[in-house]
Amino acid sequence: MTPYQALELLEAQADPARAAEAAAYHKAPEESGRRYLGLTPAQIDALVAEWRADLSVEGRVSLAEGLWNTNVHDARVAAAKLLTQARIRPDARAWTVICMWVEELDVWALADLVTTAGQKRVVAEPDRIGDLEPWVGSENLWARRAALQMLLPFAKMNNLKDREYDIRETGLIWAEHMVSDRNWFIQKAIADWIDTLAKHDPARAAEFMDGPGLGLKSFARKEAARRLPELPLGDD
Repeated sequence: MTPYQALELLEAQADPARAAEAAAYHKAPEESGRRYLGLTPAQIDALVAEWRADLSVEGRVSLAEGLWNTNVHDARVAAAKLLTQARIRPDARAWTVICMWVEELDVWALADLVTTAGQKRVVAEPDRIGDLEPWVGSENLWARRAALQMLLPFAKMNNLKDREYDIRETGLIWAEHMVSDRNWFIQKAIADWIDTLAKHDPARAAEFMDGPGLGLKSFARKEAARRLPELPLGDD
């Protein structure tokens, strides 16, 4: 299966009306020149399942890379889904490709999918946290957001090992660094991170909210603290 053949299969199910709606909804930068086909998630998932079953790991990575490079929204969705697996062996090339994608992110939907794929690879190899660190200060807000979100699985863990605990604390340090970033998506990402942590370590989540979390926007404080005792709202 080549990227060209895969794109033809996607294009065969194109829906112009849905494509126009998707373009308006996702709001990619005009200069991106992105094309939309209007496929449903179920249609994309069905094709991805077939491709994944028929291809080796190397073949899946090559197909994913080629689909992403088409700059077709639906193809990029499929590309990210092709690399969203807990077990990919070997996965060094898959991780390299995901990192390249992060630098190109420009809409939230693709950012969420790529981040989910990246989470699996960071959990598989925690030392990859070093690759995330430069994104914390990136000019690309989706890269900044991805750095924090790729550590979200560590906020969900119970009975952490020392390495896992250190990574979770790194996530809190990055969240603290981003509190001053007033972008809605960044504030929401921090809120989701702390809310997730509160399910597993409410004391540590409350400690963050009583400290750096005081600087969050009001909506983010409300979401972050919904599982915690009532806390004062931050300033907008």
